[in-house]
Amino acid sequence: MLGAHDYNVVMAHPVSIRFRNPGVTERLKEQAAVEGRSTSDLAEELIDEGLRLRRHPLVMFRDGTAGRRPALTGGPDVWEVIGSLLHGDVPAPDRVDRAEAEFGLRHQLVEAALAYYAEFTQEIDDWIAANNSAADELEARWRRQQNLLAS
Repeated sequence: MLGAHDYNVVMAHPVSIRFRNPGVTERLKEQAAVEGRSTSDLAEELIDEGLRLRRHPLVMFRDGTAGRRPALTGGPDVWEVIGSLLHGDVPAPDRVDRAEAEFGLRHQLVEAALAYYAEFTQEIDDWIAANNSAADELEARWRRQQNLLAS
């Protein structure tokens, strides 16, 4: 028998929103149709991103093959900067300077990545883990190809 902790239950929290500008409603519906999503799902994503942007104005969101992810304005993805800050062979006090040099970022942008990470730690940790897993898989495939050529 499954207990409540054995699966995730998504609870909906309905909110009624009335847009005064009919153009917003039409654009929302059109974009949802283009993406093959419900207007509620798209509206939730856009509202969540908008709230995050207000709290973290130097972070934006960009689409990619791995999905929509937070990135520094005019810079790399947040997970890339945080991965550089958390891991590596540089002593902790020097990691911010290294990240600035490695990515060509102003100090303000590295601090923005840290601030976002402080609030959305699990999300960024998940991006780092997914990227590491994909890199490991690609390396293993490359090694298998190299072994085939060596035979």
